[in-house]
Amino acid sequence: MVLRRLQRGLEQMYRIDTRVEVGDFVIDSAARDSLGVARAPREQLLLAENDGELDIGLFVDQVALNNLAHNDPSHTLDDRNLPDFLLAVEGVSHFVYMVWRAHAGRPVSALELEVQAEVDKYVVCLLVADPHLSRSNRLRRRLFEQFHFDDDLDASERSRYRAANDSARRYSASLERRYVRFRRIVEMLGELRRFYRMSLPSKLDFISSAA
Repeated sequence: MVLRRLQRGLEQMYRIDTRVEVGDFVIDSAARDSLGVARAPREQLLLAENDGELDIGLFVDQVALNNLAHNDPSHTLDDRNLPDFLLAVEGVSHFVYMVWRAHAGRPVSALELEVQAEVDKYVVCLLVADPHLSRSNRLRRRLFEQFHFDDDLDASERSRYRAANDSARRYSASLERRYVRFRRIVEMLGELRRFYRMSLPSKLDFISSAA
């Protein structure tokens, strides 16, 4: 299952262990509908706190998962599967980051989740194939320029997504300039692991200084 492979890849890349399996938390559309959610996007992390325990459900559109099963991104990542792969990366990124922070007893804001997911989408897609400068350029344009926001986002959601996109756009450009251009991938991964462990204010300050 592509979601499990993504979880293993993210945890190995960041050298963390959530001690759970994402597949145990995936819910279908019927289960999500039963929760009475206000919005129903193609990817959604659902959270609820009950008696100090965090309940988590991850929804990823089944059509997207079926497409990824038939067009395996580990073989080829192109227009046939890239949009659905980005959807899956975003969902698993949210899940892994939320669970890891919950184990550590550290709070997570919605903006923090989105910033990390945008960075993860760039890095994961870059590393799926041989990372090189031209691929990074194309990927950054696709992620941070050639996109649109869902029409049903409210003002605060739209502002949050725009801020996350802008932060990841600037950071990915910095990673490309300092590491990808010179194929210093091992050093880039070292920085990404440190970045992953920062608080949101520290991440935003780091992006500003690195950009």
